[in-house]
Amino acid sequence: MTNKDINILIVEDDPQIRNFIAYALKGEGCSYKTASNGESALSLLVSEKYDLLLLDLGLPDVDGIKIIEKVREWSDMPIIVVSARDQDREKVLCLDMGADDYLTKPFSSAELMARIRVALRHINKLNAEKQSSIYKVGGLQINLDKRVVELEGTPIHVTPMEYNLLVLFFKNMGKVLTTSYILKKVWGVDYSSDTQALRTLMAALRRKIEKNPAKPRYIMTEIGVGYRLMDE
Repeated sequence: MTNKDINILIVEDDPQIRNFIAYALKGEGCSYKTASNGESALSLLVSEKYDLLLLDLGLPDVDGIKIIEKVREWSDMPIIVVSARDQDREKVLCLDMGADDYLTKPFSSAELMARIRVALRHINKLNAEKQSSIYKVGGLQINLDKRVVELEGTPIHVTPMEYNLLVLFFKNMGKVLTTSYILKKVWGVDYSSDTQALRTLMAALRRKIEKNPAKPRYIMTEIGVGYRLMDE
């Protein structure tokens, strides 16, 4: 997918920020439309096809989190939240509701476009790999049919929990996963607050897949929020 094939919906009530984002997208050759409130955004989303949604939370008629919730009822399009709210709990809530990334205002056009590229690569890879059982990033590979993990072509031993954690990351490559989301998916709802268990598991997994666990290449920590498997 080239930039000219990308169609993005900008949902932002501040005219200056809306124009700034539009200018950045136009400069990269992307197609876009804009909406200044939740009602018009939802109307556009159900009547037209978009590849990505850029969403402000502080809309005049509805909280942007409600938009995320509604969109996730019918679409898995990438959603990048663009907001002045910088508290970790706001980021975690948005990501738990289904947003793919969170960009805090103010931000540069370069950072915006980088986040967009990552989100689109993630969804394109998922679509391409739906018929495949093999996922790969850099020298790290997982074969779901054989339940084999390889690093630089060499099989490595992982525990069942480490394997389940890797599967979750590979199926969400490039996307920030909150701590609570990971715990619910890997351990179950009853363990959704056991952050120490996740830190222990993550440390053990990093010792197996990272050359330098203190400076990870594959699974990055999003401080105060969760983790992300890096997309090349």
